Amino acid sequence: MVKRKVVVVGAGPGGLAAAMQLAHAGCDVTVLERMDRPGGRTSAIVRDGYRFDCGPTFFLYPRVLTEIFASVGYDLMDEVPMRRLDPQYRLTFGAGGQLDCTPDLDEMDRQIGQLSPADVGALRRYMDDNRIKLEKFRPILESPFSSVADLMRPSLISAAKHLHPLRSLGNELERYFSDPRLVIAFAFQSKYLGMSPFNCPSLFSILSFLEYEHGVWHPIGGCSRVSERMEEIAIELGVKFHYGEPVRGVEMEGRHVKSLTTDKSNYEADAFVVNADFAEWITRTVPNAKRRRWTDESIAKKRFSCSTFMLYLGIEGVYDDLPHHNIHISEDYENNLREIEQTHSLSRDPSFYVQNACVTDPSLAPPGHSTLYVLVPVTHQTGSIDWAKQAPAFRELTLDRMAAIGLEDLRDRIRTEHMITPQCWNENYAIYKGATFNLAHNLGQMLHKRPQNRFKELGGVYLVGGGTHPGSGLPVIYESSRITTRLLLNDLGITCPVAAPVNDSKLVAVHE
Repeated sequence: MVKRKVVVVGAGPGGLAAAMQLAHAGCDVTVLERMDRPGGRTSAIVRDGYRFDCGPTFFLYPRVLTEIFASVGYDLMDEVPMRRLDPQYRLTFGAGGQLDCTPDLDEMDRQIGQLSPADVGALRRYMDDNRIKLEKFRPILESPFSSVADLMRPSLISAAKHLHPLRSLGNELERYFSDPRLVIAFAFQSKYLGMSPFNCPSLFSILSFLEYEHGVWHPIGGCSRVSERMEEIAIELGVKFHYGEPVRGVEMEGRHVKSLTTDKSNYEADAFVVNADFAEWITRTVPNAKRRRWTDESIAKKRFSCSTFMLYLGIEGVYDDLPHHNIHISEDYENNLREIEQTHSLSRDPSFYVQNACVTDPSLAPPGHSTLYVLVPVTHQTGSIDWAKQAPAFRELTLDRMAAIGLEDLRDRIRTEHMITPQCWNENYAIYKGATFNLAHNLGQMLHKRPQNRFKELGGVYLVGGGTHPGSGLPVIYESSRITTRLLLNDLGITCPVAAPVNDSKLVAVHE
């Protein structure tokens, strides 16, 4: 029997997961990747013996990827050993105070009591409510949405009372915590979606819950090592990878895509899975006249996430007293959010994140050295900031601000350095407007209003990644691959393999 051919565009986490599942189901799978390595934003940056994750550093809710690995005959925790972090991260507040966030709720209550005695006990109420909320919303996050009729599913109707569509994530957390610092402590996770918690739907209160309930994990070698092992497994399953081959165009019959063209070849297939940044890829690759809903003009009017200013620093020595993950909240957090989302200007007092991974994983740097990954949320590309001119000064400001978490001597210890600006995300990583977290996750751009997993505009085209349903963040990107793979295999008449149930005891066993 002749195998059905599938071409996957992009070797990011969604494309890799789709390739594994499709190959295991018996398809002839080819992956076209514009870069020279797997992972996309979840790849590695290696400089002078230091190894950095390019993008995601938090590995959350391993259940989804564990089930995907099991469905193709592998054990995630055996293939990529991971450590559950405790503390999960340290939060410092420009307005004063600190939390070393831990899944130990008694310890969290003790620390919360030091900040705001009136809020002791609120975390347990939040956890109990969001445990139910996640249970209700899991069927929604694990299913495709192709039309408004899907909103009438029993699962969505059952979850509706937990939705509160007019309530923001920030407003939702204000129902539990009176101290504004604690509201931010359990709402800042909206930054995983590139949004302000005061514009993000209240549904996403489940993000912080996932951290405390299911853990914040560090894959040994970094999140990029997960992508690398997925590529290796995909090859073992028969997938062919072509690196340095960006797709330049499509050949169509009517509205059906028949083949993709690169500088090196033309690839015909029965189906195509697009894991590239949706807005950038579609506007660059598919003629505007061939699109109805997702035209250049309509995409330009959509709301996009923030971007990030990145520093990857190889340093001499190790900051042993600094936890693995560190988030500093600016003194005027709401003004910082306005600068990012409304005025599109650079802050003098930005919030920032620092990963000090070598306290957990010394393999990432030469002996006696360590890595620091620095992320500052900033506006996406609007033309308001000339990064070629302003990046050096913003680097200096960022290094100055890091004194707030005890890194006063950092400049003297830097031995190698790499920088990524929103302009770099756009030009070097092919991300629309440099919006690192894709389309924003407001209610007008979710479920059936997001580019759909079975892309109706173009016959034979399917989407995975943060630009489609369910959205951004590694767990839901992996989930998008399951949704899309099931749709594609069903359309091709291929029986979809069933994922093996996850072994929760295995996840607990590797907690160190």
